[in-house]
Amino acid sequence: MAKNIYVEGINEIPVPLGKVELVERKGIGHPDSVADALAEQVSRALCKMYRKEIGTVLHHNTDETQIAAGQSNPRFGGGCVVDPVYILLVGRATTHVKDRSLPCKPTALRAARDYLRKTFPNLDADSEVILDARIGQGSDDLRGVYQTSKFLANDTSFGVGYAPYSLTDRVVLETEEFINGKLKNIMKGTGQDVKVMASRVGKNLTLTVACAMVDKYLDDESAYVSAVQELKDRVYDNALKIVKNDLKVKLEVNTGDNIKKKVFYLTCTGLSQEQGDDGSVGRGNRANGLITPYRPMSMEATSGKNPITHIGKIFNIMSRLIADDVAKKVSPDVEVRVRLLSQIGKPVTHPLNANVQLVTKDLTQLPKWKKDAEAIVEDWLDNVDKITDMIIDGKVRTF
Repeated sequence: MAKNIYVEGINEIPVPLGKVELVERKGIGHPDSVADALAEQVSRALCKMYRKEIGTVLHHNTDETQIAAGQSNPRFGGGCVVDPVYILLVGRATTHVKDRSLPCKPTALRAARDYLRKTFPNLDADSEVILDARIGQGSDDLRGVYQTSKFLANDTSFGVGYAPYSLTDRVVLETEEFINGKLKNIMKGTGQDVKVMASRVGKNLTLTVACAMVDKYLDDESAYVSAVQELKDRVYDNALKIVKNDLKVKLEVNTGDNIKKKVFYLTCTGLSQEQGDDGSVGRGNRANGLITPYRPMSMEATSGKNPITHIGKIFNIMSRLIADDVAKKVSPDVEVRVRLLSQIGKPVTHPLNANVQLVTKDLTQLPKWKKDAEAIVEDWLDNVDKITDMIIDGKVRTF
């Protein structure tokens, strides 16, 4: 059975070498990212529960998590949440095997609450969140195509990936990871709800950062202003380490603030979902962790889908891994774009269309690159089970 691999050269300027580039990342505390994370944590927990109870991963999809914002009263020195955030864990799962019931809802609730406790230290996951699970038995037709031994695709859909990351991609991703990583040891007043947007025009890069600040660590307006300035200074220094002398950086932080009118990005929990911002799976970062309007993207939500037959997950992750491997084989100035298309009920290992585009103004080495790319695609398709294990073990990002 043919794998339908098509490799082509595209004679145009790669995006990183073009004049304009826009890149965005919604940080781990953004409501859409929280929804993505919970959906993925629930799926991984179900996979492990199924393996323990049954010996294999059973059909499930938990990619419809919804977050309804609560109400809060932040104030300098410490405010309070007055109405909890409501989080609905929605999806389909195999809840019964013959006459045996499986603990799907308890597994989902435990995984979600554990993630909230571990990730958001300023959130009381018991009193400031209402967690609800509405996970029921899946449809007969989708469970019918779910045969792990055959890896049959559960949808006619596609996945998209590209490589390598541009410098703009890197500075956006690494800026959010810096704020929600190393910086937390220095500045507890910074929350996890961080959004980073980059606009590159030629060699000029404008970074806009929004970061929720935590009220209990800031005594007054002056402390807030000082903290935001310190945040700006530290983020700017970190950005310069990434771009070196290749780009000129301009940084703006919390541009919605209006000190004269007493408008501050102040929160009790470091999360905007405490008041005003809802969240849904699939509305944020793509599987590579970014939102990139100048690159090919899939509208599919990656988080929460099952890691064995759901193309919306497998092919979005696999396409990125293929692109990474191909990019290592060709010139660093070549932009690699990968698109994988499945047909429902057909083997995941044999897509209807596996397309690799090599974007460059110099296609003199295309014959060699084409051969390398075809081999890489075929190897990943023949080893799709590696993708499944990487997902369950949390070794690949989905948002």
